[in-house]
Amino acid sequence: MRIACGIWLALAVIVQAAGLDFPEVRKEVHAAPDVTVVTTDFEFTNKSDKPVSVVKYDAACSCMAVSIKGSKLRYAPGESGVVRTEFNMGNFSGEVDKTATLWLEGDPENMPSLVLTVHVIIPELVSLEPKTVKWEINEAPTPKTVHIKINHTEPIHVLSVTSTSELFAHQLKTLEDGKSYELVITPLDVKASSLGIMRLVTDCGIKRFQTQMAFAQVAKPSVAGTTKKP
Repeated sequence: MRIACGIWLALAVIVQAAGLDFPEVRKEVHAAPDVTVVTTDFEFTNKSDKPVSVVKYDAACSCMAVSIKGSKLRYAPGESGVVRTEFNMGNFSGEVDKTATLWLEGDPENMPSLVLTVHVIIPELVSLEPKTVKWEINEAPTPKTVHIKINHTEPIHVLSVTSTSELFAHQLKTLEDGKSYELVITPLDVKASSLGIMRLVTDCGIKRFQTQMAFAQVAKPSVAGTTKKP
């Protein structure tokens, strides 16, 4: 908590020194399931006694666009403006943070005055847990299960499952039609590394939820945590 407070205090000092006052530098947005682009506005005011110029602005991800209302870059004392971010959700799901960065006149290239954050909560109408099932090489080829849960007010049916690899057998089990399924995956060869992608097609009316991916992998044992002998 002390660290977090210190970060916010430092940010507040930077904003005040720069002259632009942002009531909020972080916003939380709950995206509707059928929305593809999340638009967020950050209002600000020049509360200094001198003009302030924005010389550059950018986003940390190609999935986000940043603009300033009216393309206005110079603000006299007392003037207000709006920074707008547009996040293209694509296949993102769950909770994600996306940032936009502003450089004001006099900022070093590696020290922008402002970082604005959009915390987006994206509903998962079709959730897979886990998304990846794994076996180590020479491990017993025991079947493993991906649990498929429908988190929607209306039923969503899994219509088909196809695999990119013949090295994995799969079976779809219906627990509750339109609500809950199990995808049971079994490796047919555990003597070498392999990867299979299971493509699930649903009848969801929202395009971004019509196709889901589950992964199956046979890989070398992890060496994390091992101790090297002298």
